[in-house]
Amino acid sequence: MSVRLTVFHRYSKDLLPPILAGLISVIVNYGSTFILIFQAAHIAGLSPELTASWVWSISIGVGITGILLSWYTREPIITAWSTPAAAFLVTALATIPYAEAIGAYLLSALAFIILGVTGYFEKLIRLIPVSIASGLLAGILLQFGITAFTNTIIDPLLTLSLFLIYLVVKHFSARYAIVSVLVFGFIFLVFQTRIDFSGFELKLASPILTAPDFSINSTLSIAVPLFLITLTGQYMPGLLVLKNDGFTTNAKPILIVTGLGSFIMAPFGAHAFNLAAITAAICTGKESHEDPSKRWIAGIAAGIFYILVGIFGVTLAAIFTAFPITFISTLAGLALLGTITGSLTTAMSDGENREAALITFLASAANITIFGIGGAFWGLVLGLIAYFVLNGKFKRFISG
Repeated sequence: MSVRLTVFHRYSKDLLPPILAGLISVIVNYGSTFILIFQAAHIAGLSPELTASWVWSISIGVGITGILLSWYTREPIITAWSTPAAAFLVTALATIPYAEAIGAYLLSALAFIILGVTGYFEKLIRLIPVSIASGLLAGILLQFGITAFTNTIIDPLLTLSLFLIYLVVKHFSARYAIVSVLVFGFIFLVFQTRIDFSGFELKLASPILTAPDFSINSTLSIAVPLFLITLTGQYMPGLLVLKNDGFTTNAKPILIVTGLGSFIMAPFGAHAFNLAAITAAICTGKESHEDPSKRWIAGIAAGIFYILVGIFGVTLAAIFTAFPITFISTLAGLALLGTITGSLTTAMSDGENREAALITFLASAANITIFGIGGAFWGLVLGLIAYFVLNGKFKRFISG
C-alpha cells in the first residue's frame, strides 16, 4: 500500500501542476478574447450553426495541433486561434461574403505552410519593420478599446462596474482580470434578469463545410492582413515566450503544423491557428512545473481541454449569444487593452520609424475603404510608403 501511495504521489506531483496550468490557459483564452469570435460571426450574419462550426473548427484544430507539437518536441507548445486576427475580422467580415472569407483563410494558411517549409520566417520578419506591424495592429484594435468606454452612454452601470472590477483585479493579478470581469458580469446580469437563455441547449457541434470563393478583394482585404497580423502579432511574441523560458524549438515545425491545421479547418470556419503568446506563458514557466522537462505535459493537457470544448461548440455559442451586446463589446475592449498598450508602445519606441508607425496606426484606425478593399491593407500600404520615403529607403531602393 505504501508503495502504491508513493507512486501515486510521485505521478500526481509530476502530472497535476502542468495539467492545471493547461486548464488555466484554456480558461483564460476562452474567458478573455474568445468573445471576438462571436462578435465577428454576428457582424458577418452567420447562423448559430455556422458560428458553432467556427467554434468547433478552431477548438478542435488548436487542440490537435497543440498535442502533436508538444508530443513531438517534448516542449509546452501551446497553440491558439489568432486573437488580433479575430478582432480584425469583426470589421472585415462586414463587407466580405463568408465564402470569400473562407477562400482568404485558405490562402493565408497556405502562405504559412510555404513559410514553414522554406524556412524563410526570419527573413520575412526582417522585411516588415516591427514598429509598422505594431502600428497596424494597434490601429485595428483601437475601436474595440473605444467601444468599451462609449458603452457607458448606453449602459453606464454595467460598463463602469466591469471597468472597476477589471482595475481592482488587475492590480492584484493581471492573469485573472478578464476572467473575473466575465464572472462578475454574469452574476450582475443574472440578478438583473438580462440574460436570455431561451436558445440554450446542451448539444454536440456539427461541422459545416463551406465551399470557398476567391477574389482579389478578399485576398487583399482579408488574406494579406490576416497573414501579416498573425505572423507579427502571434508567432513572434509566442516564440519569444518559449525562448525566454529556455525552450529551443525553432519556428519551422510550428509553422508547418499550424499552417496545415489552419488549411484543413478553414472550410469549416477556422480563420487561423498559431503559436500562443499570453496563454502560453502560463504553461512554459515555473508555475507549470519546476522541472522544464515536465512542462510539455501542459501542452498535451491544454490540447485535450480545447478538444472537449470544441465538441460542445453549439452550447458555447448559445451561452455567448445569450449576453447583451454591450456586455460582449465591453468585455472584448477590456480584454484587448493590454494588447493595444503593447502595440502602441512598440510602435512608438523606435524613434527613426515613429512617424511612419503613427501613420500606419491612424490609417488603420480610420478603416478607409478604397476600391472595395478594407482599411487594414491600406493602413499597411500607407505606413510602408511613409517608412520608405521618410527614411530615404525609397531613394536607395530606386538607385539600386
